Amino acid sequence: MYYIKEEYTNTLEVKQSKFIACLVPYDKYETLLHKLKEEHPKARHFVTAYRYLNEYEQIVEHSSDDGEPSGTSGKPSLMVLQGQKLINTAVIVVRYFGGTKLGTGGLVRAYSDAVNLVIEKAELYEYKKELTQKIVFDYSDVRFVEYECQVSDIVIGHKEFDTKVSYIITASEENMKNFLSKTARVVTVTAV
Repeated sequence: MYYIKEEYTNTLEVKQSKFIACLVPYDKYETLLHKLKEEHPKARHFVTAYRYLNEYEQIVEHSSDDGEPSGTSGKPSLMVLQGQKLINTAVIVVRYFGGTKLGTGGLVRAYSDAVNLVIEKAELYEYKKELTQKIVFDYSDVRFVEYECQVSDIVIGHKEFDTKVSYIITASEENMKNFLSKTARVVTVTAV
């Protein structure tokens, strides 16, 4: 599975109809949809599709045709996201009608092509399930722990210096396992 970190836009023209496809991380979807509706008041349709992981690691999907004939726009857009194995990602396609009807097949092709074009521009990152842990250690081991965090691709979210040092760290399952095995002699893992 893959995800994106920033917003991408690409435009496709089919028989004078303009399809502006915007690919965005899911957490920015609502804001972008509102912004696009303000920026494009004369657009006919704002077709949407998204896929994200919920707290139970289940994929939640949704699509909307926004007034286009049923199944000709939102579903094909969602199917492209599925085919590219994208998660935590949304796509919004703004359509300006060009005067020529495309028919159901033409609409399906146009929306699919618009979404594929914007995905081609995007930089995709492989999704890895992340873990968060709280670690506690002595002051004398700070340099060693920080070095191991750096080489193991561990993100330090919070640092606390009391009688001992505690960090809240996040990393992929694999990186966390490697880090904890390397630092086992100096680090104690506690509940977050």
